[in-house]
Order: sequence, then structure tokens, then C-alpha cells
Amino acid sequence: MLTYEQVTNSDAIKTYIIRADESLGALGFTEHSFAHVIHVAETAGYILKTMGYDDRTVELAKIAGYLHDIGNLVNRKDHSQSGAVMAWSILNDMGCDPGEMATIVTAIGNHDEGTGVPVNAVAAALILADKADVRRSRVRNTEISTFDIHDRVNYSVKKSALKINDDKTLVKLKLTVDTKFGSVMDYFEIFMGRMILCRKAAECLGLQFKLIINEQQLI
Repeated sequence: MLTYEQVTNSDAIKTYIIRADESLGALGFTEHSFAHVIHVAETAGYILKTMGYDDRTVELAKIAGYLHDIGNLVNRKDHSQSGAVMAWSILNDMGCDPGEMATIVTAIGNHDEGTGVPVNAVAAALILADKADVRRSRVRNTEISTFDIHDRVNYSVKKSALKINDDKTLVKLKLTVDTKFGSVMDYFEIFMGRMILCRKAAECLGLQFKLIINEQQLI
């Protein structure tokens, strides 16, 4: 069986992640390199492990998390679909089981707002893990005076944490926001679609989604 360790050790995959992130950097987007994809992989694994899924399903979620943004190598537009096709080819060459490959590819192809739907548990975990990764360190622009709204929102988030409660009924995204750089309204302006998708993903896993900003529940 293909493992998460094998995937993360692949030099070819590392190259695709680096080059995809370089393309996004040229377009002015936030960081989508190893810090992001490893965080997403580990968070997706945490979600499914906490919800009692078997170890193999947890492993598939981590693989999907690591690979989910490689489609940006092709183009930012429709990157979830191009990334899914790329992942199928890569995983097929690595001898991945067809059924497991189908689960991973489906999750990658459904992780982005606009076209994404949490059609299975792995897709749901990937959506939550990806959309929860909002943080100051993802902002590349070092000139605060030239920040656009995406820079302001990400830079304003001093701390973020996605946690499932002990009763396994709620998943909470808690953000600590410095409103000197971005307002709560700014966050909703650009992330409302993502938060709606998170709510649907949480429901797929039998959870309620709660967004808490500066200790105030907003969703």
C-alpha cells in the first residue's frame, strides 16, 4: 500500500509543489508551499482520526492534503480539477491501489470553493483543513502599505486553530485577529464562500461548524 511517507519523499512531487508555489508567488497569492500542504495533510489526518476513522482512511486524507494544490502548476483557475488529474497520474505511476486512488483524486477535485462538494469523508476533511489555514506567515508581501484585502485578512490573523470538541459534535475554527490590519467584515467579504463550504464539510462528518473570531462566535 502506498504510504504518506512515500509520497512526501518523492522528489518529483516536491518539485511540482515548489514550482506551483512559484507560479502563485508571481501572481501575488499567499504561500502554498510545504508549510501549507503539510499543515493541511496533518490537519486532515487529525480530523478523521479524531472522528474515529480507520488508520488507512486517515493516511489517504494525509496524502490528499499533501497533493491537493499541485494543480496550481497548470493554472490557478480550476486547479482542483487539474490537480486531481495530475494526482491520478502520479499515484498510478507509484502503484497506488485504484480504489484508494479514486478516493484521493475525488477529494482533491472537490477541495475548492465554487466547484467543491464534500462527497466523502476524505474530501470533507481536506476542505476543512485547507480552508482553516489562515495565518500571517502565508503573506509574501512585505510592504504593508500595498496590502490588498487578501493580504490584510491573512496578515491580521495572529493565531488560528481548528479543534473538534470532546463530544465530537462540533468543529471550531478559532481565529485571533488583529483588527489594525483587517476587519472581521474583510474576512467575511473574501471567505464567506469558504465558510459555507466548511459548514457543509462538517455536516458530512456529522459535525456542526463554528467560526469564532476574537472569542466571539460568528457562525
